[in-house]
Amino acid sequence: MKLWSLSGNSQRLDGGAMFGNVPKMMWSRWLPPDADNRVPLACRALLASPLNGRTVLFETGVGAFFEPTLRARYGVSEDRHLLLDALHDAGFRHEEIDVVVLSHLHFDHAGGLLAPWALGEPPRLLFPNARFVIGAEAWARAAAPHPRDRASFIPELLPLLEQTGRVERIHGERCEALGDAVRFHRSDGHTPGLMLAELLGRAEAGGRHTGGVVFCADLIPGRPWVHLPITMGYDRFPERLVDEKQVFLEDMLARDVRLFFTHDPDCAMARVVRDERGRFGTDHEVAELHGEELRAGRRRDATPSS
Repeated sequence: MKLWSLSGNSQRLDGGAMFGNVPKMMWSRWLPPDADNRVPLACRALLASPLNGRTVLFETGVGAFFEPTLRARYGVSEDRHLLLDALHDAGFRHEEIDVVVLSHLHFDHAGGLLAPWALGEPPRLLFPNARFVIGAEAWARAAAPHPRDRASFIPELLPLLEQTGRVERIHGERCEALGDAVRFHRSDGHTPGLMLAELLGRAEAGGRHTGGVVFCADLIPGRPWVHLPITMGYDRFPERLVDEKQVFLEDMLARDVRLFFTHDPDCAMARVVRDERGRFGTDHEVAELHGEELRAGRRRDATPSS
């Protein structure tokens, strides 16, 4: 199996919103803001092929579905669908994707499901041959959002997905489309029913898997958020998220599972570490994945970016 990190367009969002109650004096050292106080963010997808015999895309980024006014409001600088370009560079077309896995349905993670905006044209779904895997609770949240996060969803998206007849809403740790190759971890701190997909590494005694890769979604958007107290203003339940993050990181550290980041502008994947004070951090940081092999459960280390 090979892995690619793919750009699903990028954003600039308010730094204070991205770092919650962290003072600007601190977070501006991690991600320097522009004149409008906005920080650069990737909207990165993970491509795996073959995974359980299929070509699988984990998320789609923000895409290019916004009309120009909203594109400017949400800091999306590109007016074309970069994910389609990135798939092409990796040797794939969106029609060849067998499964799209969505951690949740916020627009910066699922907007890339839609074709680029065109004047006078209604929203149109891409990936015509894919099965769409989404947690049942995340689907329910998108169908009936709370007023606080209603703006994070795309109203037209759920009906378009439903009409395909190819949506698999899951409740547990496994899905039919990917079998035993992927395990899902659940989180509720950012949004109810967030799913974090772990591409399982080698199996050990007792069913324990080590050495895989996990898509961290918005539980841990990038390296600064690995530190337990760091949360986003967008998180629905920050204290719950901190507790979830601690359990999650202890598990990933114990099983040597790499973290894949969707929003870190400079790092796609890293290994979690913990220092003598018990504080989590990262090393073996990799800027991009270009068909890196995950063979027989053993991930071949890419050349670290730093």
